Amino acid sequence: MDSHPKLWPATFLRRYKRFFADLIDSEGNIITVHCPNTGSMKNCLEPNSCCWYSLSSNPKRKLKGTLELVTTKYGALAGVNTARANNLVRTALDTKLIAELSAYDVLKSEVPYGKEKSRIDFLLQDTSGEIPDCYLEVKNVTLDEGNGMAMFPDSVTARGTKHLRELIFMAEEGFRSVLFFCVQLSDAKSFSIASNIDPVYAGTINDALDKGIEIIAWRTLITSDSIALQMPIDVTLDTLDQKTR
Repeated sequence: MDSHPKLWPATFLRRYKRFFADLIDSEGNIITVHCPNTGSMKNCLEPNSCCWYSLSSNPKRKLKGTLELVTTKYGALAGVNTARANNLVRTALDTKLIAELSAYDVLKSEVPYGKEKSRIDFLLQDTSGEIPDCYLEVKNVTLDEGNGMAMFPDSVTARGTKHLRELIFMAEEGFRSVLFFCVQLSDAKSFSIASNIDPVYAGTINDALDKGIEIIAWRTLITSDSIALQMPIDVTLDTLDQKTR
């Protein structure tokens, strides 16, 4: 379980300049908090919807508050603090929650890899040497398309495409490469790639699948008190635009 710091309820007004969000706190004051999400936050920016923020005790921070949870266009809770995704996956790996990855006994983070000067989120190793090293890249998902469908990305992601190329390279070198989508949406039932938003990323996903890259998606359990990986959800890549195949 990855517990939040104390969360404070508020009403969402707007997000602007990527890193700022205006909220109305419980006393009716308009406050500005940090928005820790650099994506488009499509379907997550609903004026006058319920949201929650945390407060920092760091005296050097100009903005004491951080936007943590919002309500999507379709009524789901979305965890918009992208920094939490790796912590959630790390906890799940430490507790052997993810069956496909439970055989590894060594876990390293931010290890240099590939040929484009990247760092992998997690490198999993087996000290017995019976299984190949696993390069695990984590992506945070907040794009709610309704009816339980979660998608990624919510905007063009050159960085995400670069990470796919790196995973492909490692797979070609004989290692295991896994792309893990941490779906921070409370009602997600299935996951797919938003090829209409970034066809280049979708095309690279197809190349990755052809090279043996594994794709895993898990939904989180979100409340106003805590957030944790809950369960795997279906990955439905048949919705990709055929032009990307």
